[in-house]
Amino acid sequence: MNPDLDRLQPYPFEKLRALFDGLPTDSPHSAIRLSIGEPRHDTPKLVTDALAANLHGLATYPLTTGTVALRQTIAGWLMRRYALGAVSAETQVLPVTGSREALFAFAQCVVDRTQPNARVMCPNPFYQIYEGAALLAGAQPLFINTVAASDFSFDISGIDADTWRTVQLVYVCSPGNPTGHVMSLDEWRTLFALSDEHGFVIAADECYSEIYVDEASPPLGALEAAWQLGRTDFRNLVVFSSLSKRSNVPGLRSGFVAGDAAVLKQFLRYRTYHGCAMSPSVQAASIAAWNDEAHVVENRRLYREKFDQITPMLAPWLGVEKPDAGFYLWARTPGSDTDFARRLQAEYNVTVLPGSYLARDAGGINPGAGYVRIALVASPDECLEAAERIVAFCRAGA
Repeated sequence: MNPDLDRLQPYPFEKLRALFDGLPTDSPHSAIRLSIGEPRHDTPKLVTDALAANLHGLATYPLTTGTVALRQTIAGWLMRRYALGAVSAETQVLPVTGSREALFAFAQCVVDRTQPNARVMCPNPFYQIYEGAALLAGAQPLFINTVAASDFSFDISGIDADTWRTVQLVYVCSPGNPTGHVMSLDEWRTLFALSDEHGFVIAADECYSEIYVDEASPPLGALEAAWQLGRTDFRNLVVFSSLSKRSNVPGLRSGFVAGDAAVLKQFLRYRTYHGCAMSPSVQAASIAAWNDEAHVVENRRLYREKFDQITPMLAPWLGVEKPDAGFYLWARTPGSDTDFARRLQAEYNVTVLPGSYLARDAGGINPGAGYVRIALVASPDECLEAAERIVAFCRAGA
């Protein structure tokens, strides 16, 4: 077996199951699960209709590159969403079966394991796929703590030149999971300059880009930042996006990567062997989803309603603030985050995720410790009920 498999840590939800082991299962409260970022709003009918109408596509092998129609649809969406002057559907866009598998596979393509001390940089706390991808590519993760003192920014100012020379790939997540921080143009400018100097590739995870509060001010995207800074070839930059959160279709497994044509040419080469082409029926449903914004606006309205109701309720107890984007509240706990989550589950049957499970010890701290991640993915009524229970729990002396 691949010995690097032994370097993988248990996934956060595996840790959560172990944390809850032995708790009573006969709670008087109905279960409310706010631990996993799984959208539970209704899937748009236009998506299910397109999927059902194109089941005949199952009779053919799909191309790894996807259909021309899907690539053109994605390129058009990118140009509309980010005010990009041009995106080549032929060379700068590639459909993927969800951003998760693509984020993992990308490291296997990009990392040169023959180079000594290969490193993959990522934020901390982070989406666990970044770490696993780095380890199984033969690289060592390098964690950048994102903390309240720096407004949860991806602060790379303290990295020295010798370290940068070992970095081959940088994962960034904007809007961030779990903090909701959106990278500014200045942050992108700094990262692009370092990429030019040291030659690393940037993998920008943007799966939360379409969940934001202000309709007039959508989050800045990586391609958008590159275009504004004159980097119209998107050199050394690839973005990862998905329909899962945007269109409430996590089971569809549909997303895309876009950016540097030279990097994507090699990624396509890898994926041809990887065997992860998207089903033709899923491609048809994806075209319908990317071409419609009305359901996305409604999706954001529901999240905005929940944030407007729940943030003021929890703020006095857990110090929460509305995030720049995304559907998480990053909440401070009065003591241990694991004790808080376990007791909340035991006493009120509300499941939240300890922040320490989303992070690693780095720089002498675990930057997730003392926080819990609350995913406002359930219905507004259910989220409101959960918030009322959390307030009662805190008032009783959590």
